[in-house]
Amino acid sequence: MKISIRMDDVTPDMDWAKFMRFKGLCDLYQVQPLIGVVPSCQDEMLHIDAPKTAPVAFWDYLKTLEDEGWTIAQHGVTHVYHTKKMGCFPLNRLSEFAGRSYEQQYAPLKEGKKILAAHGIDTDFFMAPAHSFDRNTIKALKKLGFRRMTDGFGDRPYLRWGMTFYPIAFRQGSVLKKKDKQGYTTFVVHANTMSDKDFERYEQLFADCRDRLVSYRELLRVEPERRSVFGHWREYGLALAKFVLVSLKNRAANG
Repeated sequence: MKISIRMDDVTPDMDWAKFMRFKGLCDLYQVQPLIGVVPSCQDEMLHIDAPKTAPVAFWDYLKTLEDEGWTIAQHGVTHVYHTKKMGCFPLNRLSEFAGRSYEQQYAPLKEGKKILAAHGIDTDFFMAPAHSFDRNTIKALKKLGFRRMTDGFGDRPYLRWGMTFYPIAFRQGSVLKKKDKQGYTTFVVHANTMSDKDFERYEQLFADCRDRLVSYRELLRVEPERRSVFGHWREYGLALAKFVLVSLKNRAANG
């Protein structure tokens, strides 16, 4: 199975040392990821470094990454969670969007797209914070010209609700064992919170899987499939099961 990379939580004041460290790894293996840019970040957890100004400003740097072959998605708007709804892909019980009315979602999504456009970034790709969205999110996104989302489970892009979904990995370990399996998936990276051990793991992963790593733009050329209703319900069940298992694991770890 081929593996692409997506990087979440890209902001002007993210942890630049970690971002650049991971970028160096991507450059070494000639992999251009999908990056989720938060248009107007108000999440205090993501305010880490001083905003990038040198050698080029943040927004100009994003254009440089695009020129290098990286793909940009709009990652929510403020990255602040307003509800505890799970939405259509129940990996988390919190959301910037799910559970809000269409009007409450459309207005900020429009503003987020406007902010990116003002900085020369035009994208039809959306990345939901916490993987959480609902049908009103989809309706608003389509109205604003978005046509693609990075979420879901599966081994190739699929069509649903007039959008193309690009699945993420259910479990990285399972993917790594499927060397000869046909298909594509995406590993989700949060560079801001990566430890030295995490970087070492990815360095080894990239070395071991160099013939399976692909740039995200290659994934975008894959023809999406049409799924059955059973396939959509199976995806929902897998996401919910993962949420429960992770919750139990965290509860046990916290005593």
